[in-house]
This record gives sequence, C-alpha cells and structure tokens, in this order.
Amino acid sequence: MTGPARRAQAATPRSGAPSHAEPNWPQSWCWIESDVKRLQVRIAKATREGRWGKVQALQRLLTRSYSGKLLAVKRVTENRGKKTPGIDGKIWSTPVAKSKGASALKQRGYRPQPLRRLYIPKSDGKERPLGIPTMRDRAMQALWKLALEPVAETRADPNSYGFRPERSTADAIAHGFTVLAKRSSAEWVLEGDIRGCFDNISHEWLLANVPMDKTILRKWLQAGYVEQGTLFATEAGTPQGGIISPILANWTLDRLEQAALTSVASTERRRRPFKVHVVRYADDFIVTGASKSLLEHQVRPAIEAFLKERGLELSAKKTHITHISEGFDFLGQNVRKYAGKLLITPARKSVKALLKKVREVVNGNKAATQANLIRTLNPIIRGWAMYHRHVVAAARFAWIDHQIWRILWRWAVRRHAMKNAHWVKQRYFRVVGRRHWVFACKERKHGMSQPVWLFAAASVPIIRHVKICSAANPFDPAWTLYLERRRAQRQVARSPGCWKA
Repeated sequence: MTGPARRAQAATPRSGAPSHAEPNWPQSWCWIESDVKRLQVRIAKATREGRWGKVQALQRLLTRSYSGKLLAVKRVTENRGKKTPGIDGKIWSTPVAKSKGASALKQRGYRPQPLRRLYIPKSDGKERPLGIPTMRDRAMQALWKLALEPVAETRADPNSYGFRPERSTADAIAHGFTVLAKRSSAEWVLEGDIRGCFDNISHEWLLANVPMDKTILRKWLQAGYVEQGTLFATEAGTPQGGIISPILANWTLDRLEQAALTSVASTERRRRPFKVHVVRYADDFIVTGASKSLLEHQVRPAIEAFLKERGLELSAKKTHITHISEGFDFLGQNVRKYAGKLLITPARKSVKALLKKVREVVNGNKAATQANLIRTLNPIIRGWAMYHRHVVAAARFAWIDHQIWRILWRWAVRRHAMKNAHWVKQRYFRVVGRRHWVFACKERKHGMSQPVWLFAAASVPIIRHVKICSAANPFDPAWTLYLERRRAQRQVARSPGCWKA
C-alpha cells in the first residue's frame, strides 16, 4: 500500500464508524490535499523552467497516485452536478461507491463512454448544448485537471479571468475600470465574442498543443454524444459540461492577448501610444485602443488570424467597436463614460432578467405560504446583489427593491380580494429595524416562533473590489501568503455581518 493510501486509510476512524462506511474512503483530507498540492507545485516549477519531460513525468505520477484519484472523486461527487448521471444512469452517492470509483480510475484500457446531451436555455432565447459524461469519465477528467491546471496557470494570459482559480468576473470588471477610467485612457473598445467557442475548437490543434496524454485526450474528444437514443460523432470542439473543457478552452485562447498587443508594436514601450489592453473572461473579451481604425484594421485582423489557426472565428453579430461615451455591456455590467467620468453599473439586460425571474417565482407560488415564498426569493435577490456589489449600484438596488415590493403587493392583494389595503399591509408587511413595509412574517420552527423577511438588495454595501495581481499563481509558493490574505479579506466581505438588517 502506498504512503498516501496508508494515510487515507489511517484518516478514517476504525471505531464507531457507521456500518455503511467504506474503510478506504477518508474522513480527513489534509494529507491527501497536501500530497496533491506538492506534486502540482513541482509541475508548475518544471513548467516555468521549460522542463517538459519533467512535467510529463510528474503528471504521470499525479494521475496514478491514490491521493489524486481520491481527490478527483471527491470533487465530482460534491459539486453541483453530483446528482446528474451520464448515459449509464449511475451516480456515486455512498462511501462504498466513491471508494470503488477511485479504484476504477486506471489509465490502461480506459475507454470513455459517449456523453448524454442536454440543453439549457440562453438569455437570447436559444438553447446551449451540454454534454454530461458518466461519473467515471468525470472523475478521470477531474484527475487530469489536477495535473493540467498547474501548467495552464503558469502559462496563462495575465489578464484572463474566466475558469481560473482565485479569479472571478469582479477581477475582469476591475481591470476594465483600470484601463478605461483615466481621462487619458483609450476611448475605443472592441467587444469580442467567439462564435460557438466550445463547439468549434480544432481537435487537431488541441492534440498538437495540450501537454497531456494524447491517447486519453483523443478518446475524450472523439467520444461522441447520445441524443434521443442516437449516437452522434464529435468532429470538433470540447463539450460544455465536461470538467476538463474549461481548461482546454482557456488553453486554446491563451496568447490571444499577446496576439493583440504585437499587432500594433513589438515592444511594450512602442505600443504605449496605441493604448491597447485586453481583458478576457472565458470566450468574452474586450480590447481597448486609441482609435477605431487601429482596432478595425490592425487588432481585429490579428485576433481573427489567431482564432482561425484554432478553428474559431469571431461572431459577426456580437463583435462591435464602440466609443466609450456610448457604453457597452460586459459580463452583466454596463461600462460607460459620462462627461469624462467612467461609471460601471448593472446592465439593463441583467436587471430585466432578475425582475423576470422574480415575477416567474411569484406567479408560480400563488398558493404558497409567505415564508416559503420568501425562502425561494431570498437566494435569487441576494445572489444578484452580491454579484453587482462592486460597481455603482446603490440607486439601482433601491429601485429593484421597490419593483419587487410592487410585485409582492399585487401577490398579496390578489390573495385577499375582499380585504382592504390596510388589512393586507398588517398581514404581510412589517417594520424591521428602520425599514418599513418589509415583506415579512413569523413561522413556527422546532416549537418556536421565528421571524422571516425578504432580503433587500439595498442592504448589500457597495465595496470596491481589489483586482488580483495579474501574475498571481496559486501553484507558485511565492504567492501563497498573498493569496491567503486575499481569501481572508474576501471571506470577511461575504460574511452576513456586512449586511444591514
């Protein structure tokens, strides 16, 4: 038995454990995560030094380690899709199934099963195809993600923020503010959108450039998918829904920033007058420039040539060149200068989507209790407000609270058509702290009466987000202290104590 396996078994209590528990499924993960992180740090170091033979050897060691297999299974059985099966209909929900799943992650003779095709609605009314692998294939992808992520992070574009650890949309928006806020900043912006990015990435390019086991990668790319009982082949792209897909997409688009910068000048000093900056989140990106002609005749052709080599192209419908005074939407925010001052606010499309969702929930719960309706609405309102809390949103939050109040007032009046407004107010609305007309009630839980009230978007304080350092790498020990401090600060900002009652 290997060292990690012994530690994993030792971490499981041998006495007093439930009868259904599997001895080899650990209860404590400290040693396991430490073993995996140690190998990932070594992979990142070898990547920085350009020792690709060493990278390959360490990846082989990690993907065959018991610690790596356990951690891979843990991640696929604890994420949001843990209850969504593949075409075999199986999920790993018990310690026994998880332990057997970890033991089944063997490279030799591995053959992935086809994906189960699902569709989810998009904001424009169309549907986005998803490919759902089986649990075993998901775990194998998660295992290789552990080995590939240190390489991808070390070689990633400095201003790429999507599908990367320690980075978020808030970092992308904050960087956009940095490059556009000054009076001397660029005034023209190329809004880039890649047409069907995940569905059209060239398999040949991936196989030639992704530093991992080519046999396994080829099997994943060519596994096909099943839709309505029919098997279809996959000739291009990497399916959305696969754990490894975001890393493959990021690897494909890395160096896009360099392509845009070198299209105007070869050195940083020479490109300063052109004011070219790139901010990318997954396949959505913006490029700033000193003039419309520069972006249209130099930067855009360079980006198109970069994408064509990878089997991709810009969407003609969604790619525009816009003056900053007209404004543009990026990641749910509207970025625009008013009389020379840059303001970033929640985009109208995002506000409309929130209110539409609230109306759907309220109309779908006409007979629900007030407490249940509040519990359904609170995560929706809180999640939206927390996403936009870093921009100029205080006035918009107050306006949204008023619109939601109007929706709920109609819901309450409709339930009691024979009652007057004063009775409805006394029945459904309360005073909470300094706030009046709060949609609230009391419910009995565990024999006690507890208050429940609707979350107010305006209770979320506006806090300026501090962008992550572009060079930060979670697999480089030099950045460990910086990232730990940053996590602690973000945790404090997310704590409920920051919200007003």
